[in-house]
Amino acid sequence: MLPYVPRAIFFTHGIGRHKERLASFEEALRKAKIEKFNLVHVSSIFPPGCKIIPLDKGLNMLKPGQVVAVVDARSDTSEHNRLIAASIGVAIPADPAQYGYLSEHAAYGETEEEAGEYAEDLAASMLATTLGLDFESGATWREREKQWKIGGKIVTTRNETQSAEGRRGYWTTVIAAGVLIP
Repeated sequence: MLPYVPRAIFFTHGIGRHKERLASFEEALRKAKIEKFNLVHVSSIFPPGCKIIPLDKGLNMLKPGQVVAVVDARSDTSEHNRLIAASIGVAIPADPAQYGYLSEHAAYGETEEEAGEYAEDLAASMLATTLGLDFESGATWREREKQWKIGGKIVTTRNETQSAEGRRGYWTTVIAAGVLIP
């Protein structure tokens, strides 16, 4: 359907609140500045040679109504004070000819930091298994991050995360997304 290998990606996030669930999602897309595109959900491969670009630069490369590939995480609630989070984790290998990983994580009861670290760890773990790196599931993310980066196989990890608490009488939606540029 989308016969190209993306050469760039930008990350974004947003929160929406509305009495209607769908309108809450639309508001989150607006806050993330991606409401004007036809978003097609794709799986979690960070393309070889792909560059991370700033949000505004990426938006300027797209046209309203354009079909755009996106890796996204979304969470919503209508419960008052319910903590929700959505996060995209990124793991990029040192070798630019090798593909990396993006991970999607949606959660209840996790802070922005907790959800972000989880998503980042998940992406790095998927990449580590592809690269044949030692994987100790009992180690903390920070311990594994240091080990993998020192080993020189994984060069960059990061996350894009949004969290929020639900409000009485409203749907609250959070979204985090990686938008792939053709």
